Amino acid sequence: MIQTENLGKKFNDFWAVDNIQLDVKAGKILALLGQNGAGKTTTIRMLTGLLRPSRGWARVNGHDVVKEASQVRSSVGVLTEQHGLYLRMTAVEYLDFFGKIYRLDADLRKKRSDYLLEYFGLAEVAKERIGKYSKGMKQKLALARTLIHEPPVLLLDEPTSAMDPESARLVRDEIASLRSSKRAIVICTHNLAEAEMLADEIAIIYRGKIRLKGTLDALKDKVLGSAEYEVCFSAPYNVSKLKIPASMEILEKTTSTLRFRTENPAKDNAFLLSELSKEDAPILTLEKTSRTLEEVYLKAMTEVNREMQ
Repeated sequence: MIQTENLGKKFNDFWAVDNIQLDVKAGKILALLGQNGAGKTTTIRMLTGLLRPSRGWARVNGHDVVKEASQVRSSVGVLTEQHGLYLRMTAVEYLDFFGKIYRLDADLRKKRSDYLLEYFGLAEVAKERIGKYSKGMKQKLALARTLIHEPPVLLLDEPTSAMDPESARLVRDEIASLRSSKRAIVICTHNLAEAEMLADEIAIIYRGKIRLKGTLDALKDKVLGSAEYEVCFSAPYNVSKLKIPASMEILEKTTSTLRFRTENPAKDNAFLLSELSKEDAPILTLEKTSRTLEEVYLKAMTEVNREMQ
């Protein structure tokens, strides 16, 4: 649904985006992460045909972003950080206006508008001017506009920005439900927990280049090292007498916990459990320790900054 090859954009002598390689298949959600000014918005603008690449190419829903820009724009739903809402319009007028732009007939425009306004909790204020809306309400209306023509590709920039927790949860649920065999979604966000919940793949962009890309589990292993595990005991236990496989790296050893890293958990964990069982150890739990996208992102940024110095 989204393919790029050596995609780059140069402004004067500055490469805002350079050598972007993306391949987002239908049914997948990609989270594009990075600092302000890293190149996320420039990339999105090229994918919508609003900016002409300085080199490389991109295809969206099978259409070239330069040669078939109008077909590309018909295929995408874009939620930008600056919504561009027409504040003197009502929500009904606003969605109907954009439905006309996308050439939906009157019956379909009304059906889609009614559904989206109801879903996002705006039905009761649908005939009020948008200028009276709160920031969160405006965000929900902008997302409704993005979905009015049921596009096969969604490009969402900070989709839950300024929303209360309940509204943000509703929008995240909607994004997850929009994942289908016929749709691809790209989310640009600073909300790492949100990206972790939604994304099938993560791409971290820094100074115009994608520095890391892959599934969250793959990035955890690449950036943080092998998976970590922890044994907790229900009573004080001396673990010093246990046989520990040479392939296990002990990270912490106390009378209440044993934390370790291993590249072969199936073998090493089975061996460890066998040894603990022989010793009648008071095992409470043995589980994989939680590692978050935030840890991956912060460590990756630290390493990239160090390399760039």
